[in-house]
Amino acid sequence: MKKLFSSENLLLALLAFVPLAIVLEYLHAGAVAVFIVSSLAIIPLAGLMGRSTEHLAESLGEGIGGLLNATFGNAAELVIAVMALRAGLHDVVKASLTGSIIGNVLLVFGLSTLLGGLRVSTQSFNRTAASLSATMLALSAVALVVPAIFHWTAGSGHGAAERGLSLEIAVVLFLTYVLSLVFTLRTHAHLYIGGAGVSAAARPTAGHARAGGGVLAASPEEEKPGHWSRGTSLAVLLGATALVALMSEFLVGAIEEAAHTLGMSEVFVGVILVALIGNAAEHSTAVLVAMKNKMDLAINIAVGSSIQIALFVAPALVLLSYLVGPRPMDLVFTTFEVVAVSLSVAIIALIALDGESNWMEGVQLLAVYLILGIAFYFLPA
Repeated sequence: MKKLFSSENLLLALLAFVPLAIVLEYLHAGAVAVFIVSSLAIIPLAGLMGRSTEHLAESLGEGIGGLLNATFGNAAELVIAVMALRAGLHDVVKASLTGSIIGNVLLVFGLSTLLGGLRVSTQSFNRTAASLSATMLALSAVALVVPAIFHWTAGSGHGAAERGLSLEIAVVLFLTYVLSLVFTLRTHAHLYIGGAGVSAAARPTAGHARAGGGVLAASPEEEKPGHWSRGTSLAVLLGATALVALMSEFLVGAIEEAAHTLGMSEVFVGVILVALIGNAAEHSTAVLVAMKNKMDLAINIAVGSSIQIALFVAPALVLLSYLVGPRPMDLVFTTFEVVAVSLSVAIIALIALDGESNWMEGVQLLAVYLILGIAFYFLPA
């Protein structure tokens, strides 16, 4: 009976929503039905992406594994945003970017810290790497604050200048992201291989995670039969990503009408719903690896995804907006969005200071996310 309700079987069962979403789309079903079914279809696909990336991380190292997961986890977000750009829904795009940043930092890492901390009283991660990631997130907050301050200072009627400023900031962010990859994968790769500064070969494995000296899971030898080959992992990752892109296209087409029917503002849909759906891969994988006491990989996935959203996806969307959509997009976010991102960055920086986490810190992160989510819900449209 336990096997019947295992996470793997539930994941496979949810895949039934993929063909159902295709049928509903081509039968021109109601927007709410298409929105809900497409959202549910993305969840198991994102789970498969997360599992394949976890297996890749075992052979490629946790730094590259986290980068791959963040990249493919954000593929759905990028597709959703491009479709929204074509429709001229810039507010939804910006809200989804805000939601992804705060969602990964507060919700994903919060859940990872909570559930991991319930199994291991104190979990450790590389403090230097985590602090550098927090600094990179601070840069993203600056990139949001500067255009907003320019808008408040210059007043309305300077749309061309704001778009020019946003374009140049996007170029700076993109170059910074490229250099961060060089830092992470080449010059300082040793900081991101797991074990809080210990090499992956020397660190305790997930099967020997410490909790008062006890063993939490099966030994590595017992886990090998379930290991996917690199080829299988890549095939599943690419196939799931392609289907996520298709489901995302259906979802975007139904967003406006579904939001109106459900009585939600487009900002709330972007910040909470679209961000949750688009980043489901990070949600599942980061929590899973944290429960195996792989906190370096968990923080690489959660915080690394936020960094990638801010330094790669956001500037890429600004550049793409000149090619698709009715008008270019700027980086002028609302005051509330700027404050939400800034608070999230400050909180993750505090947690990264000591290189350790516990379940109560997870509760604190989740509490902040709930407070912000409630506030976005009541924010006037």
